[in-house]
Amino acid sequence: MSSKSNIRPSFLWLPLVIAIAVIVGICIGNRFTSRNYAADNDRKLNNILNLIADNYIDTINLEDLIEMSIPQILSNLDPHTTYFSAEEIKAANEELNGSFCGIGISFMIMNDTASVIEIIPGGPAEKVGILAGDRIVAVNDTAFVGPKVNNNEVMLKLRGNRGTKVKLGIKRNNSDKILNFTVERGDIPMKSVDASYMLDKTTGYIKVNQFGKTTYDEFLTALTKLKGEGAKRYMIDLRGNGGGYMEMAILMANEFLADNQMIVYTKGRDKRNDSQWWSDGNGQFQNEEVIVLMDEFSASASEIFAGALQDNDRGLIVGNRSFGKGLVQNQMMLPDQSAIRLTIARYYTPSGRCIQKEYKGGVNYEQEIVDRYKSGELYSQDSIKVDKNQIFTTTHGRSVYGGGGIVPDIFVPRDTTGISHYYIEVANAGLLQQFAFKYVDINRNTLMQMSDYKQLLRMMPTDDALLNDFVEYATQNGVPARWYYINQSRSLIVNYLKALIARDKFGNDAFYPIINRSDNAVQLAMHAFSKHKALFPIRGK
Repeated sequence: MSSKSNIRPSFLWLPLVIAIAVIVGICIGNRFTSRNYAADNDRKLNNILNLIADNYIDTINLEDLIEMSIPQILSNLDPHTTYFSAEEIKAANEELNGSFCGIGISFMIMNDTASVIEIIPGGPAEKVGILAGDRIVAVNDTAFVGPKVNNNEVMLKLRGNRGTKVKLGIKRNNSDKILNFTVERGDIPMKSVDASYMLDKTTGYIKVNQFGKTTYDEFLTALTKLKGEGAKRYMIDLRGNGGGYMEMAILMANEFLADNQMIVYTKGRDKRNDSQWWSDGNGQFQNEEVIVLMDEFSASASEIFAGALQDNDRGLIVGNRSFGKGLVQNQMMLPDQSAIRLTIARYYTPSGRCIQKEYKGGVNYEQEIVDRYKSGELYSQDSIKVDKNQIFTTTHGRSVYGGGGIVPDIFVPRDTTGISHYYIEVANAGLLQQFAFKYVDINRNTLMQMSDYKQLLRMMPTDDALLNDFVEYATQNGVPARWYYINQSRSLIVNYLKALIARDKFGNDAFYPIINRSDNAVQLAMHAFSKHKALFPIRGK
């Protein structure tokens, strides 16, 4: 009996052991096959490089050739898998972690052209009038388009020692001619929270420009400060925020969510890249009303934060459809300290939607934002393109869409009030920023005696006097006075000048309270607050 009882389990386990052996064998075989395939291509690439080195008509620096070829190889994968040289990695890390010396823009290479994605508030580029969406087509009077334009080249051209200048030729959508700006490089502080202040007695406003290493700490500090000032509801402005560290968005969302609510999850080809993040119930702002402002340049971590609040019916999204970046990159260092940021997964909002917009099958990914302008999407809610095959449901039953950004709960049409030919001309020439800078410079002794922007506004000349001074300045700088159009833009010009002057003296905490007084998105959000549309759980459209 004992011998039978010993033998019987062996026969029971034998099929399982054989199956495991077969599976392991297949895996090992696949791994070796994959490695052999890579090795074969390794040899092929080496052969090609050797042939070039030995036989090509001109002398070639193979290292430079490889550097130029890697981005071309990666460009065939997806728009967000990118190669960074050692210098670019250092610069990119500086942008998220500290400060650097340059002109103060974020950019992306689109169609062999450096396109401005974000303007750092208060930086040199903004002070001369460069805008998000501008394309840099010339540097120091030399054309700067084509295959030679890559991340490293752009940073080499734009960064430099403090006080040095760079002349940029800019192509802007609303101008047929090339606009020229001379920018003086300076230190660019990489603060994440541009401003936090009380919109009224109970509403706190926070402007977040990126998701860097200090963003959560800055954000929590701002929330706590505003709560101490009486805030019971919060407006979080993520317009123009292109993202950054996903972890910061998760920590920020956690502050508003009750225990055990999903924030985001990722799925990759490799199970190691699958992950989920849930709220821990320790957030300090679980009961306050929340509205998030977004636009077409709000991307990545901004969309994670907004998606978590929208899908859990915890926050109201106001503005325009966001960018649509739902791909997760992992930075993989190479031996020479360069790196590849390789897409390893997609992230999904709690309802299960991936908000990554289409990038294959002949889609012009780089032109998609421009196409939104042309299609009228930024002016009419009916023009927003949503994929009716990707309808998902929030925790309390609202319909939301995947496949192309976060669609707002309350749409804000682009405000064209006051936009005249005159305004476009002076704005494109950077004259508004230049006049504000000159005004502060001339009146510096008087301004030094003022304690805050409210006192500054009381002490400024009348609106008519300020407008007349600006028109005279613009005339001296090549833009003649056309009073029919000037009067159309009167309120817009005066309010923007006041905001710029206040910022030059007191910083962004003075700029946003002034500029937001005429901001349609802010005003519509305040109206939604007054109707308690942001109360949890949010229901309906």
